[in-house]
Amino acid sequence: MPETPPRDADPGSASPAADRRPLDRDALCADLLVPVGPLSRLGIVAETGSTNADLAAALTAHPDDWPDLSVLIAEHQAAGHGRSGRSWETPARAAVTLSLVLRPEGVPDAAFGWLPLLAGTATAAAIREVTQLRAVVKWPNDVLVTAPGLAELEGWGRHRKVAGILAEVVATPTGPAVVVGIGVNVSQTASELPVESAISLAMAAPLRTSRDAVIRAVLRAVGARYRNWCEARGDAGASGIAAEVSTTCVTLGRRVTVDRPGGEILIGVAESLSRSGALRVVDDEGAVHDVLAGDVRQVRVG
Repeated sequence: MPETPPRDADPGSASPAADRRPLDRDALCADLLVPVGPLSRLGIVAETGSTNADLAAALTAHPDDWPDLSVLIAEHQAAGHGRSGRSWETPARAAVTLSLVLRPEGVPDAAFGWLPLLAGTATAAAIREVTQLRAVVKWPNDVLVTAPGLAELEGWGRHRKVAGILAEVVATPTGPAVVVGIGVNVSQTASELPVESAISLAMAAPLRTSRDAVIRAVLRAVGARYRNWCEARGDAGASGIAAEVSTTCVTLGRRVTVDRPGGEILIGVAESLSRSGALRVVDDEGAVHDVLAGDVRQVRVG
């Protein structure tokens, strides 16, 4: 989910006050709810700890209230969480912080591993659409951009993280659902971002954009790809998702270090993606490892 902008970016390039108006709920509903848009329900809250946690609890207690392609958006998310239990917070109305409920009927659970990649690829496409930035995906759940004037950063080159994805499977009385959290840094300045490997759209983009525009583009992009994936019964090849991920994922073809659950460290070349969306890494002895979870480090993408 959202991180921080690079210290070498111009902190004066963002104008937070101008970019931090409340979301226009009526306009978003008019544009994004069926039959015009992809969504079945759209909720906006002023503040919450985590939209993912809220939806997980709601799905457990009242699963029928949140059908497929429902979304919960927070104006301010105070206790967001990412992979490996990491927590983060963004200033109010400075980022897009939302979670989607996906309940793919007829799709085998084994295919759910493609959903973070689907969401990441869709988010990258949406950012390219509204900002003209070259947005790419870093496996499994980061969206990166480049911008003029950024210095080389070890492990990142001239790329910085602008968005993140977190997908969690939730067991409900009516079957499994997947909650997909999407966070996009929009108007933060350098001092508001915690790490130098992150950036906001306001700091990087030649064109200024609003959170409303980013939300529209992201949810339309996710909705279109998700429909294709569901129609293909979760077949990433038949739906076109595998090909799109392969062309936008800068991890592939790179030498990587992967911190795997349990403390194991894997070093090798990220060769391809498996049928389930796992990262296929070939180590220095030629052994092939399918990585389902882990932190990918030292990816040279500059």
